[in-house]
Amino acid sequence: MIAKRFFATVGLFALWLALPAASAQQGDAAAPASTAAPAADASADFNRELLTIEEEVHSLKEEVFRAKATLQLLKEIVVQGSSGGSRITVWHEVRLGRAYSVESINYFLDGQSKFGKVDPTGGLNQMREFKVMEEAVPPGQHNLAVNLRLRGNGFGLFSYLKEYAFTVRDAIAVTAEEGRNCTVRVIVDEAGGVGKSFTEKPAVKFDLQCVRLSDGGAGQP
Repeated sequence: MIAKRFFATVGLFALWLALPAASAQQGDAAAPASTAAPAADASADFNRELLTIEEEVHSLKEEVFRAKATLQLLKEIVVQGSSGGSRITVWHEVRLGRAYSVESINYFLDGQSKFGKVDPTGGLNQMREFKVMEEAVPPGQHNLAVNLRLRGNGFGLFSYLKEYAFTVRDAIAVTAEEGRNCTVRVIVDEAGGVGKSFTEKPAVKFDLQCVRLSDGGAGQP
């Protein structure tokens, strides 16, 4: 009987010693679960921050687009000067005979190129009349310049005319007024007069008309 109690006591004592170790093992086993939760929270926070950044970038893009639109509107207001503004319309017309071939056409307004076309094959000869430009300009004086490259278009006994290549240029000062459109018709024609050579005959004429914009002055005169 005593022996049985002794062994029972020893067994209980051994079980009591084992309890702290088991508790420690259970704590260690639970540790990964506790660390996994913060990792999941960190991932969720990162995703939320990423979405926030994407929304901010999209918002900045919209602000840039609106700023560009506003800048373009301000530019148009400055150019026009007011709600009415002033405009310049330019028409090109060629009245040269078949003895001349047009190789290039260039127009400049206040030193800036507004139209330029080059075709040595004679394709520009078909462009007998066309609108060069129609733009809003600030009131005041403007300089319109035209520059053409011509070549002789001889055949048969007059084939030697193809050796003649020369430039015809001229300019006109246009005073743009508030609320008015100035239409300039640039006419390239052969000047009369005795004693003029083949290269001296082509000349530029300017027909200028300014009317109120409300009168439909933006079109062809």
